Amino acid sequence: MESTYFALASKSSFNKALRHFFAVNDAVDEVESKRNLADVVNGALDSGDINSDQILPIVGAIIRDKFGYSYDSYTLTNNLSEFNKIVEETIKWTALDIVLVYFNPSGEILLINPKNINHWERARELMIDQLVVVYAKFLKEDSKKIEKEAIETIEEMISGKDVFSNKAFIDQTVVPKAPAAPAPAAHAAPGAAPAMPTGKKKMTQKYGVQVSNELFHNGNVEAWKKIVESFKVKFPDLDVYIYFEGELINDINALFKWGKVKHGDSIFFQVAGEEIRGVSKLQKYLHEGASPRFEQFLKIGVGRTLNLF
Repeated sequence: MESTYFALASKSSFNKALRHFFAVNDAVDEVESKRNLADVVNGALDSGDINSDQILPIVGAIIRDKFGYSYDSYTLTNNLSEFNKIVEETIKWTALDIVLVYFNPSGEILLINPKNINHWERARELMIDQLVVVYAKFLKEDSKKIEKEAIETIEEMISGKDVFSNKAFIDQTVVPKAPAAPAPAAHAAPGAAPAMPTGKKKMTQKYGVQVSNELFHNGNVEAWKKIVESFKVKFPDLDVYIYFEGELINDINALFKWGKVKHGDSIFFQVAGEEIRGVSKLQKYLHEGASPRFEQFLKIGVGRTLNLF
């Protein structure tokens, strides 16, 4: 017996599927109007309109099946944390639309428009042996050859190689410009977590921050407190929620007790508010605060607040 529709038998499942279909239709309209799918999806994630488990189904339905983007799977052969050269090069490729799907060590799936520096900052660092899928579409006409060449060029840049781009990648009638990517934000009390949001507040997806220090100790905790405090000063209308092993952390100090959080573990955070902004910077600073570079956030006088945002 065909069981494809069994999952829609309950009202909640049906409504969930319906919301997903609406999100896909909206994204199709955006892509047809020449917006990059990564810009569209990341904006929807930040506003809380979609969840992270919808990313791959949206990618598969829209740019793979509907619009027929060429694609290739690539296993990273090196770590990559400097992205400016890739942005500066690909932003010239006005005849191409490129989307990267990165699977990070924490199990998160990140969509990256390589022309958008904010997306690279979300990823913070591409790690060796992780998977990247590169999608490309030549916008002027059907040309799998040019799309394949663009994908290969992207992969070479990710590998750290110098590249010479095909002139066909550039549409001389289009002026290159940086995409306007949404930049979410966050806040939290230095120690205690805020109350969960109610009413019209939106929530972002959960962002993972991998601990790269040998242990998430008191210094890392103090750095996180100061980062979150700085964010709260800048965005007093936003709240930050911190999670570890699926549990909401009501007191950040608990993260370093008994060596609970170790190198390689991931701590997650979520931002809530009516107008979310600044999340990419928050993720960047929390990543630094969970690394051996945490001390940079502690070099400030007593009673003073860092000016990070």
